[in-house]
Amino acid sequence: MYPTDSTELKDRSGRPISYLRLSVTDRCDFRCSYCMPVSARFLPREQVMTLEENLELVRVFTELGVRKVRLTGGEPLVRKNLPWLVREIKALPLSPDVVLTTNGSQLAKQVDALVAAGLSRINVSLDSLDSEKFTQITHSGRLQQVLDGLMAAKWAGLEGIKLNVVAMRDVNDRELVPLVEFAIENGFNISFIEEMPFGDARRDRAGSFMSSGEVKSIVEAAFPLVTTLESSGGPARYHRIPGTETRVGFISPHSHNFCDTCNRLRVSAAGELYTCLGSEGAEPLSQIIRSPAYVPVQLKEAILGAVARKPRRHDFSTTNDYRPLRFMSKTGG
Repeated sequence: MYPTDSTELKDRSGRPISYLRLSVTDRCDFRCSYCMPVSARFLPREQVMTLEENLELVRVFTELGVRKVRLTGGEPLVRKNLPWLVREIKALPLSPDVVLTTNGSQLAKQVDALVAAGLSRINVSLDSLDSEKFTQITHSGRLQQVLDGLMAAKWAGLEGIKLNVVAMRDVNDRELVPLVEFAIENGFNISFIEEMPFGDARRDRAGSFMSSGEVKSIVEAAFPLVTTLESSGGPARYHRIPGTETRVGFISPHSHNFCDTCNRLRVSAAGELYTCLGSEGAEPLSQIIRSPAYVPVQLKEAILGAVARKPRRHDFSTTNDYRPLRFMSKTGG
């Protein structure tokens, strides 16, 4: 039987599970080197969960205790009718907080509809403020399009807009301080993320890897950082810059394992439930929800069984040869 009290969803380590990262598509209009290959092949459309199926998944997850849903991809804004999904999720009886991670390319066109639908916050990937470097990293992205999206989100009244930066030596390491300055100027938050070992990036990851400690030292040389216990419900450890509205976070899957407080599950665009970002095993929820004999209790029991097997921790240390074979875009950002 599944819990009747939504607060009872816990894994075998006693960690409460309250946060779902739901990928609505594996497609993207960028080809960021740390996320997917330039020649990426995408799922056949019939394998991608419909928005109605996504809504049913979220409904069941909220009944089990999920209170925050992050829509991811690929690039979620290339999925048609995403504001509809946001609106319907917010209309659920146990209405969760709905947030979005995006590359920002389509944000200027869609942000008003998303806010009207009930979207709470956004994270926008921004690894460079140099247009040539930005295109080099994304292989297809246009910086100005993303900056326009950020300004549109700001004008639409979204609060707590956050920039996500993957720090890479000899790629964007000289831009870390300018990126913080940009965040301060616009009242944005910013998080620096250690690059994670997904798929075959076809470049020297060990040579480009920068630890959160190294990045923090660079930022701290330019700005005083005051440690805060604030949390966004994710893995970042935050600091404040006095005299500004900006919060600086560091996400450290390699150097400062954050598994002890993990409260997250991920569902891929194909409906595969991953209980740990660093594990290969997945629960095929789409098979259950698409069964002619589907009833919600089947989905709940599958979720509970998967959560009961959730690993204690991942191991992304730079000295460990293990790396998941899938690209980040397959799991969902």
